[in-house]
Amino acid sequence: MLVRTVQDLEAHGSYREKPGVWSSARYLLRRDGMGFTLTETTVVAGASQTMQYKNHVEANLIIEGEGDLTDLVTGTVHRLAPGTMYALDRHDRHRIDADTDMRIVCVFSPALVGPETHDEDGSYPTPED
Repeated sequence: MLVRTVQDLEAHGSYREKPGVWSSARYLLRRDGMGFTLTETTVVAGASQTMQYKNHVEANLIIEGEGDLTDLVTGTVHRLAPGTMYALDRHDRHRIDADTDMRIVCVFSPALVGPETHDEDGSYPTPED
């Protein structure tokens, strides 16, 4: 059984942030053997972030806050609010614009190693074997 607190994550290097934009508490990683990563991500009010996870799929559940999700291929804008889920099942290029601080529970597959940060495309690196 795995039980972790955010303080555990901070002490063991499983907490990442880009000050003024986002923070990511990474509760489950590849080393845990679950096959996926579970994070709690906070996107700071006023932040705008363009991403495309070329090497992962991701599902997200908004727990707190509001903002917009824009599909950068179609231009479709989706309103995000508590209780809204979105999944990036086709490596979708997208942008998040946070109106307020947003707390999001995220699941990544394949699992993250832990120290990943977004590259110039807004992607995480290819998972290594």
